[in-house]
Amino acid sequence: MTVVKVCGMRTMEHMTLAAEAGADLLGMVFLPTVRRYIPPEDAAALASEFREQGFKPKLVGLFADQPLEHVNAVARQVGLDLVQLCGSEPLEYMRQVEPLVIKVVHVPVSPSGDTDDRYGVVVTVEEQLQGINDAGHIALLDRQSSVQPGGTGQTFDWSVAREVAESGHRFILAGGLTPENVGEAIKAVEPWGVDVSTGVETDGVKDEKKIRRFVAAALKGATV
Repeated sequence: MTVVKVCGMRTMEHMTLAAEAGADLLGMVFLPTVRRYIPPEDAAALASEFREQGFKPKLVGLFADQPLEHVNAVARQVGLDLVQLCGSEPLEYMRQVEPLVIKVVHVPVSPSGDTDDRYGVVVTVEEQLQGINDAGHIALLDRQSSVQPGGTGQTFDWSVAREVAESGHRFILAGGLTPENVGEAIKAVEPWGVDVSTGVETDGVKDEKKIRRFVAAALKGATV
């Protein structure tokens, strides 16, 4: 069964919808520079209400290159089940994060498409995944971007992800996934999980129909 994560949660309505649709993980962004940012106090109120209603999906907090003390403090305040690190945090930093860690690996896109370049990307990604998995953390593959550390809505070469999956590495696949292509992505890559944010939005706002369609397509793709 493929784990399904829906990110960028900021309202109880969308959290409830994603949970009822069958999502396993719900992400909240704690990077003030990102448009999906939610203040910790607001997130804590949502998390409390969400759990009081008996919903089971785990809550994930997204951070990037922020002070360790801040990350742990927000995790405690909100009651996060996992912390997703989207920056350049080293393994030593990850070891000191209190909840379970999801570490983002940014996959570079070769401008030339050269085979040697692609081989170098695969090797680099595999090395990072090995370190993350060996340390007991979960890896997430997303497209490298100079704009922001994730949530860009752009895909990368899925054959790279497929190759590292065939080598036995566990990871969540992100980057440009939508209700229309997530089933294809699962069949092509066979990841441990899939992650979406932009792909279930319309004009920058979470779209209820897209959330339902994405989760349904992901669950269907995982059983084919």
